[in-house]
Amino acid sequence: MSEALAWFTNAATWTGQTGIPWRLLEHLAIAAVSVVAATLIALPIGLWIGHTGRGANLAINLANIGRAVPSYAVIVIILPISLALSPSLGLNVIPTFLAMVLLAIPPILVNAYAGLREVDRDLVEAARGMGLREREILSEVEVPLAAPVIVGGFRTAVLNVIATATIGAVLGFGGLGRFILDGRLQGVAGTGELIGGAVLVAVLAVGVDLLLAVAQRKLARRANPQLAGARGLRELSEVPLPPGLP
Repeated sequence: MSEALAWFTNAATWTGQTGIPWRLLEHLAIAAVSVVAATLIALPIGLWIGHTGRGANLAINLANIGRAVPSYAVIVIILPISLALSPSLGLNVIPTFLAMVLLAIPPILVNAYAGLREVDRDLVEAARGMGLREREILSEVEVPLAAPVIVGGFRTAVLNVIATATIGAVLGFGGLGRFILDGRLQGVAGTGELIGGAVLVAVLAVGVDLLLAVAQRKLARRANPQLAGARGLRELSEVPLPPGLP
């Protein structure tokens, strides 16, 4: 750990485009863009199948297949395609970005669906009886009550994206993964940088997850005051699905 401490206290570690602030900004930027892109794809689909119940089996099964594919395998599969489409970016942004989007879609989609299906059907029917339109029922009744579970999907997606962005350094992408890769290439001399990079990635992942956990608990309290001490649901395995679904 003394090597890592020396690396952290080195002024050069904190300056320039190879310093911690710049690498952290790169990591956060690509992660944020990837999560936003995945959300634009997965959330509307998850809300639609959760509200209507149509196409649930197909969507959930496809999402579960996506969860089973390792992130590095996704990058390797995408790499030849990205090189053919854009040789200049093939070994930089495209494979990492697409892999992160594909890995972020399943938890967002599945949790959006599961959250809506867990909303009390009596409340939904009561809203219909009051004359609310389907869009109003979705936005004013179902989504607020399902918000803790939906945010749980974002927690999983964000952690997947942060980890995959680290692997992206192998293909020339920046981010905090560069410290791990560069340290490894230096051998013993790069031990401090390697350990420091791993610590930064771990701190980033834990810090972001804690922030989302706080948001999830607040949403849980709003959805149900009796859940004041609840930690919220995050993984699909914690979400009770309707009968007949895997």
